[in-house]
Amino acid sequence: MNKQSAFTIPASVPTKATAMDIHADDNLVDVKALIRTVRRRFWLGLISALLTFLAVAVYTFQQTPMFSATTRLVLDTQQDAFEVGNNLLGLPANTAAIDTELEIMRSETLLQKVVPRLSLSDYAEFNWRLQDPSLIDTVTDQVTGLFSGNADAGPPPTAEQQAEGLLRYATFRLGQSINVARLGPTYVIDVTAESENPQLAADIANAVADQYLVEQLEAKLEATRRANDWLSDRLSSLKDEVDAKERAVEIYRNDNGLLVSEGSTLTEQEISDLTAQRSLQSADLSEAQARLTQVRSVIRSGQGAESTAEVLNSAVISQLRAQQSEVQRRRADLLTTRGPRHPDVLAVNAEAADITQQINSEVNRIVTSLENQVSIARGRLESIDRDLGNARGRLASNNRAEVTLRQLEREAEASRALYENFLEQFKQTSEESDLVQADARVLSSAKLPTRPSSPRTNVNLMLGLLMGLVVAGGLIFLAELGENHFSSGEEVERLLRAPALGSIPLLTGLRGFGKQRKSPADYAIENPLSAFSESIRNLRASIIFADLDNPAKTVAVCSSLPNEGKTMTTYALGRMSAVSGSRTLVIDGDFRRRQLTEATGVEPEVGLIEHLFGEVALEQALLTDEASGLDILPLSNQRNTPRDVFGSRSFDALLQRLEEHYDLIVIDTGPLLLMAESRVIVSKVDQVIVVAKWRSTTRTALKQTMGILNQFHANVAGVVLNFVDLRKKRLLENGGATYKAYSKYYSEGAV
Repeated sequence: MNKQSAFTIPASVPTKATAMDIHADDNLVDVKALIRTVRRRFWLGLISALLTFLAVAVYTFQQTPMFSATTRLVLDTQQDAFEVGNNLLGLPANTAAIDTELEIMRSETLLQKVVPRLSLSDYAEFNWRLQDPSLIDTVTDQVTGLFSGNADAGPPPTAEQQAEGLLRYATFRLGQSINVARLGPTYVIDVTAESENPQLAADIANAVADQYLVEQLEAKLEATRRANDWLSDRLSSLKDEVDAKERAVEIYRNDNGLLVSEGSTLTEQEISDLTAQRSLQSADLSEAQARLTQVRSVIRSGQGAESTAEVLNSAVISQLRAQQSEVQRRRADLLTTRGPRHPDVLAVNAEAADITQQINSEVNRIVTSLENQVSIARGRLESIDRDLGNARGRLASNNRAEVTLRQLEREAEASRALYENFLEQFKQTSEESDLVQADARVLSSAKLPTRPSSPRTNVNLMLGLLMGLVVAGGLIFLAELGENHFSSGEEVERLLRAPALGSIPLLTGLRGFGKQRKSPADYAIENPLSAFSESIRNLRASIIFADLDNPAKTVAVCSSLPNEGKTMTTYALGRMSAVSGSRTLVIDGDFRRRQLTEATGVEPEVGLIEHLFGEVALEQALLTDEASGLDILPLSNQRNTPRDVFGSRSFDALLQRLEEHYDLIVIDTGPLLLMAESRVIVSKVDQVIVVAKWRSTTRTALKQTMGILNQFHANVAGVVLNFVDLRKKRLLENGGATYKAYSKYYSEGAV
C-alpha cells in the first residue's frame, strides 16, 4: 500500500501502533516535524515576526535620548568614636533598616523639596504646560470634548492651585525619573537620575542625595530638641516627686520615733547605753554584795570586823587605831610609874575605852554603809532593767513601723534613681546636640554623562527580533492548536486510528463537472501517467491488496458532507479499474443529487430504482463507458422514492448477482452525516472508503463519520484525502513525501 505522509504537531499520543509509530523517530521531539510546521505556517510566522520587530524598532527610534547619572552613598551602621551617648547611634545593620532608608529617598516629602531647589518646573520634562501635546492626548481631548459637550467646567483654578498642581506633577515626574537601589548585599546605595538633559540628570542625582543627608540631620536635630523638651518636663515632675517622697519619709520617721543618729535609731542607742549601764551596775552590785557578805561572815565568826579590808582601809579607823596605840603606850608608861589605881591610869583607861567605843561605832557604820550600798546598787539595777524593758518595747514598735518606713524609702530611692538617670540623659543629649551628623555619606557624586543611557538601540532591536520570534512561535502554536482539519495521512492515522489510503491531488481548472470542463475521470483516462492517475491506481491497489485471502468486491465510497469529491473519486476509481482490465461496475447510490449519473454525461430513462422495483431488467438499466469499458448503474431523473431501497432484499439479491459477474463494484453514496440510506449501504459492502477534503473536512465531522461506520459495523478500508494542493503540501511535508520528488515519472499533470 502506497501511503502519502505529512506532519502536524501531535495533539495526542496514540494508544496503539499506527503507521506514524512505525516511521517516527525515537526522539521525543521530531525536529523535522517542527521544521515542517514552521514551513506550513511560514508566512504567518514571518509576518508576525516582522510586524513585532518593526513595532519595537519604531518605538525605539521614536524615543527621546535619555541620560543617566548616579550618586553613590554609603550608610554608616556603626557609632562614631566621639559619640558619648545612645541618642546618635548609627543605623541598625539589617536589611529592613536599609530598605526603609531607600523608601525615604523615594518619598514624596523629600522629592518635593528637590523640585524648587532645582527649579524643575522650568523644564518641559517636569511641566506639562511646556510639553507639546501628543497625538494620543489630542485625540483624547477631542473625544472627551465630544462627550462632555458644553458642560460647566467650574471656575478656573487659582494661582495657588496651579502652583500646587505643577509641584505635584513635577514631584511625580521626579519620582519616575530616579531609581534608588542597594548595591548587592552591601550598605552602598546608588541614586540614579534620568533626564533628557545630561547636566540636569547629574544635578538631580546629587540634589536627591544631598537632600537625603539634610533630611537625616534635620530629623536628628528635631528628635534631639523634642527629647530635650520632654526630658526637661520630665525632670521637673520627677524632682517634685522625689521631694514629696523624701518629705513623706522624714515625717513618718518623726511621727514614729525612728530618728537616726550615727547610723542607728535613738531607741537602739538608748538600749545600747542602758545595756552598758546595766552591766556596770550589775558589777557594782556584785562587788558591794561581796564586801557585805565578807564583813558579815567575819562578824559571825567572832574574829572582829577590825580585820576586814573595808575597816582596814577606813581613814577614821586608822586614826582611831593610831590614837588607841598612843593611849596604850601612855597607859603602859603610867602603869610602870604609877599604879593601876592611879587617876592618870584610870583617865588613860577611860580614854582607851572611849577610843575602842569609837572604833566599834565606826565599824558598825561601815557595815551599815555596805548594806546601804548593796541596796542602792540593787535599786539602780532594777531601774535600769525597767528602762531597758521600756526601750525594748519601743524598739519592737519601731521595727514594725520600719517596714512601712523601708517601703517609703525604697519608693523615694527609686524616684531619686530615675531622676538622676533622666538628669544624666538630659546632660548627654544637651552635649550631643552639637555632635549630630547624618547616618550616610557620599562616596561619589554624579558626573556629567557623555552618552545616552536609553534607548539602547542594539539591545532593543535584538529584543525586538527575539520578541518577533516568540510572537511568531506563539501564533504558530495557537494556529496548530486550533487546527481542525487534516493535512496528511499521518494525522488521519494518529487521530482516527484508521489507515490512510492515499492523497488525490487537486487538478487546477477541473474542479467542476460542467459540460464546458473536462472531468477528472476524463483527465485520468487521457493522462494515464499523471500524478492524478497514479493516485487513483494507488487507491485501487490499496483496495485489492488490503486482504489477499478475502478480496473485496463491493466497495462503498462515502464522505461526511457534500462537495468533498467522493463522486469524482468513485468515477475515476471505476474507470482506472476498468482500464486495468478488471470487470468493474459503479453504482450511483445518491438519490438526491445523482452526481455520478451527471458525471457520465448521459440522461438515462431507467436506472437502479426501476430495476429494484422490477420494472426493467438489469441489462436495460446498465450503461457502458466507451472510453474505459466501465459499466455504470445510474439513477434516472424520472423516479424517486421514499422507500428504503438499499435495505430491501432486492438490493441484497442485486449485490449478490453483481458479485458473480464483476471483479469490483464501487457504490457512490450520499454524505454519511446527512443521509440515512448511505449508512445502510456501508453496512452491506465488503469495504468502505471515506473521502475527506484536504484541509477542509473538519476533524469533528470525520470522527463522527467514523463513529457511525463503527456503529453500523462497516469494514472501513481507510481514508482518502482529496483535492490535495501539492504546491502547498510541499510546505506541510518533507520534500520526499510529495509528488514533486517523483515528478520525473509523470508525463502530464504533475502538480
